[in-house]
Amino acid sequence: MNSRQISYLRGLGHHLNPVVSIGNAGLTEQVLKEIELALNAHELIKIKVAGDDRALRVSMLEDICEKSGAVAVHHIGKQLVIYRPSEKARIVLPK
Repeated sequence: MNSRQISYLRGLGHHLNPVVSIGNAGLTEQVLKEIELALNAHELIKIKVAGDDRALRVSMLEDICEKSGAVAVHHIGKQLVIYRPSEKARIVLPK
C-alpha cells in the first residue's frame, strides 16, 4: 500500500469506535478470533489495548498483522487501526 492509501484509511479510521479490546491477558487465541471476525465484517477496525507499555503494543500490532494478514494503518496511544480487504471490498482505495 502506498502512503496515499494509508492516509485515506487513517482518515476513515479516525471516527471508528474500537470493536476489539485486548486486556491484561494479552493477545490470546480468542482475541485473534474476534479480530478475524471483525476484519471479515468491516475490513477496517480499531482495537483498544490495555496497558502502558508502548513496546508491547507495537509488538502486539506486528503480531496481529502477521497472523491476520492485515496492514497496520495507525497506532496512536492505546489504539490500533488495521485494514484487510475482504472478497467483497467495501472500501475503495485511491490509486
